[in-house]
Amino acid sequence: MDAATFVAIRGRLGKTQRELSHLLGTSMSAIHSYEQGWRNVPAHAERQLLFLLARKQGPPAEPCWVARSCPPERRERCPAFEFRAGDLCWFINGTVCEGVPRRTWTLKMELCRECVQLRAILEPAGRPAVSH
Repeated sequence: MDAATFVAIRGRLGKTQRELSHLLGTSMSAIHSYEQGWRNVPAHAERQLLFLLARKQGPPAEPCWVARSCPPERRERCPAFEFRAGDLCWFINGTVCEGVPRRTWTLKMELCRECVQLRAILEPAGRPAVSH
């Protein structure tokens, strides 16, 4: 996640840097550093930030396995289906969107950023997607 995306999401959450530091369990200086691009946003902070944004917006109209037309055999192996978390598939490690789970958060997010489920969270209504 780049600095501009971090700033945009904080704005959409309506939180000050101090409030967001409390939500993410980090310091104000860390938040400032992420927003200035001086430090990379760590995976755990990115996940939490996206989770908060997803909860604020509410679930999508349909779960990921419907939106992506996943075949039944793939659906049955996917933890998003198992835990009925079709709106949080991007949050759950081990999903099998293209037949195999991704080994790291970075690899998973490369795929998820192109998916309709996460794009619905990242794209405010009527506006283009925030940069990645």
